[in-house]
Amino acid sequence: MALRFSISVALLLSAWSTASCDPLVDGVLQVDCNDRYFMMAVDLAVTGEDVRFEAVDRIGAYAITEDYAAECGYTLSIFPFLGLVELRASYFSCHTDQNDEAFMFRFNLITNEEGEEVIYALNQTCSPSVPFSSREVVCEVNYMEVSLRSDLTCSSEMSDDWNALGPAYWSSTSEWQVTLQKTDEVMPPMNLSEARKQGYMFDLSQGRIVFRTPYGQPDSYSTEVNGVAVEVVRATLFSRKSWVVFLVDLVAACSTNEGSYDGSYMVWKAPDGLYPSLNGTQISVGLNGDLVEQAVAEQMGVLMEKNTTTVHISIPTNAEGGYRKSLVNGGIFEFYLFHLYMRQITVDEDYLETVVLYHRILITPLLPCHLVTEELAILEEGLFVIFLGNVPEDVELTSVQLNEQEFAVPFTNDSSYSITKVFYPNSTHSYTMTVPLNDSVVTQQFSKENATMLHKLDVNFTLTVPGNDPYYHKASVMASVNISPPVLAAVCTESGISFKLDHLPSLSLWELTIGSNVLTPELATKRGYTMCNDSQSLLLDVPLFTLGYEYRNITVTGFLGTFEVLVRDRNTSKVQTSTVKTCRFNSTGLVLCSTDGWMTVVADLSAVLPSGEIPARTHLTNEHCGPREADGTRVLFSFPLNSCGSTIKLTRGNVTYRNKIFYNLNMNSIDADTATEGATVQCAYPLAGLHRLFSEYNFESEGAGFGRIVYTKHPTAVLPSPTAPLRTTVAPQKTMMPMKYLPAFHPSVRYIKVSRGTKGYLQIKQKAVHF
Repeated sequence: MALRFSISVALLLSAWSTASCDPLVDGVLQVDCNDRYFMMAVDLAVTGEDVRFEAVDRIGAYAITEDYAAECGYTLSIFPFLGLVELRASYFSCHTDQNDEAFMFRFNLITNEEGEEVIYALNQTCSPSVPFSSREVVCEVNYMEVSLRSDLTCSSEMSDDWNALGPAYWSSTSEWQVTLQKTDEVMPPMNLSEARKQGYMFDLSQGRIVFRTPYGQPDSYSTEVNGVAVEVVRATLFSRKSWVVFLVDLVAACSTNEGSYDGSYMVWKAPDGLYPSLNGTQISVGLNGDLVEQAVAEQMGVLMEKNTTTVHISIPTNAEGGYRKSLVNGGIFEFYLFHLYMRQITVDEDYLETVVLYHRILITPLLPCHLVTEELAILEEGLFVIFLGNVPEDVELTSVQLNEQEFAVPFTNDSSYSITKVFYPNSTHSYTMTVPLNDSVVTQQFSKENATMLHKLDVNFTLTVPGNDPYYHKASVMASVNISPPVLAAVCTESGISFKLDHLPSLSLWELTIGSNVLTPELATKRGYTMCNDSQSLLLDVPLFTLGYEYRNITVTGFLGTFEVLVRDRNTSKVQTSTVKTCRFNSTGLVLCSTDGWMTVVADLSAVLPSGEIPARTHLTNEHCGPREADGTRVLFSFPLNSCGSTIKLTRGNVTYRNKIFYNLNMNSIDADTATEGATVQCAYPLAGLHRLFSEYNFESEGAGFGRIVYTKHPTAVLPSPTAPLRTTVAPQKTMMPMKYLPAFHPSVRYIKVSRGTKGYLQIKQKAVHF
């Protein structure tokens, strides 16, 4: 018999689809009766990885081991990484009961539950929907099987087998014997019991003769058919009764091609004519046990190319029914699994049909997964953006290290970092992470040469694949930012102005000053500021009337107070920027003693002014010095210290300028020192701060003076009209108002001349000063 062969074997893995039928026991995922085999899939997560199977018949139970499975028609595959175990059984397997073309399978599923062995009985009856052909060859993963109808007549090619039988013809035994033939060598005959011991199985079942052999038997041989590797086992079964010899030629030939990956497709090859054919072969293929015609297969992406000698099956990696798996091996790799099922049908010259069925589990080589990383610094938004893409669907990001600080993913809701996950149709996903540029986790380095700051973030992604060690993928992002002087935030309060400065690493390049004085805790304490400086920010509260304020637009109702904080270069002391805040404040009573010799007074006379009197009629010691502004109860005076009848008193360490606001307008004589119905106002300056006091120079003081108002009144006094005489009915009493220590308003400079008078006082020779 002329034979042409081809085979391809893939020592790969398999994938399953979940069955729609109800499980027989917990953990049984799929039970399926195919036209030529029975299949069952079990979930290892439920049963445990120590699951075992036994084949059961009327006599007993038989453990399905690796060797026993290949001899008896079972294929058992356990895949812990998928969490599945698959059992596939031939309809002609050793312990299958057959009755009128119904095949009954009985198995024991054995699990270990809490240290105890538990046995589940699983039974299933199957009936093939398509009748068996004259000859059927099964090329399973672990064995080859041939079944023939037992009523076939001798073909025209039997002469070759007859001659090969040789000396066996002269045997007188009537028992069935078998002889195995290699290409040019015939083995001595042996009975079926001896053949069984060598791993060959012969059986007569339902009118069919069945021959089964594992791959790699001593009596098999490998050859090439049309450039494709094939394994062949040729057995001749015979029996002699008298002068009649019954002879059966059993040939098992299967492609052992392991498949190859061409970069896009997994390609598997088989010869187009292992068995005689008049009109070529008819081919159907499928994945996971479902056979479809060529047109349907091509819609699934599976290509079938057949020339005169070879069949090529090409499966794309994204074919429906395939399976993908990632693993870590010094990097992230992936491979694709395909359970190929192929059927070849040929018809010989005697019009006998031969069907060859292939089960092949194909797997691509390990393919590297090239993760995509993009790093971006968005300076206008102050963000680092790190993109990690092309991450396989079964790989998860579980944590990240940011400059060696570990953070679990996803981040907590109160985190300043964010991460988003996006899925793609090609079974990959990506992560996009944002980190603030000025976050404490970001390393920042200064460059004084070009006034820039380098922000750097090293990222280490921790990616996990079930059943594998973690994989670490590193990325790094940097940004160079021009350094700008810091800017303080300022707000007005009822009692002053508050400043805030968030700490930045670049703050060490600058210093804050009030005028020319560096802002330090000592300066703040000396001047009455409140300063809080922690790791996050600097807070400065500047109370009204402390040193450093400037005042303007003073009225009886309010005034503007301005305070300025300067930012200087720490090395050159050059002013880089400043924060100036001006606030509107209410005024009820105040005295401003300027450094250039002016006294500005706002006095509230509501407590001392008789009812119905008009504050505008008040005046200073010099009756020609009236208020600049007045309302219902308040008056505003502003005058040079040496004018309007002011007196100067020199005491130990201070010089005091004093004047008086008179509101009893009927007095015959005015004496600022002895008058009782008026408000005494004064400014005192430390002598140590005055320059050339006894010479004719501009008034000049290092600091503002200290001012106060002292009110005196008669409780029943009534201010007369401008023409009525003043009447005093009771002795006067003094009302002391709180003292105000106020920095000065700065008008243009006035010249004064100071000379020594009598009685130890400094008396002012006044020049005419007009307002």
